[in-house]
Amino acid sequence: MGRRPELVGGGLVRSLGGWSKVLSLRNRGEEAEHDSRILGSGDFVQAVMRDAEEAIARQVRNRGTKAIEEVIRRMCRESGVSEKELRCGGQRRRVSEVRSEISCYLSGEMGIPMAEIARRLGVGTSAIAMAIRRKNSKGQKL
Repeated sequence: MGRRPELVGGGLVRSLGGWSKVLSLRNRGEEAEHDSRILGSGDFVQAVMRDAEEAIARQVRNRGTKAIEEVIRRMCRESGVSEKELRCGGQRRRVSEVRSEISCYLSGEMGIPMAEIARRLGVGTSAIAMAIRRKNSKGQKL
């Protein structure tokens, strides 16, 4: 599509649609909410930032060894898979599904790094990455 003026300049310039609109706001003494990492209107930027802050707060609140172990214990109990089988790298279909569910939850909801999840579940980091990718490719939410 070639060079597009609405995609030139910093985040605020792009969000407002060009330098003339930025200068117009400044001349009127108004400010627009912006973040150079987000392309969109001030309202959109605020919504994205609010969602990000909520996710970070939730992850910080849920972090910790005790919380991780509680999630593993609860999800194993609910699914009927023993923690021992889960942590021993069992490849039975139901065990793999539960491992994927746990991995997605710990990663997406709690912000736990894949290496830490792998240590807790007794498998390699690549197995956790594949489990998350497989679950997400099926269109299932984290």
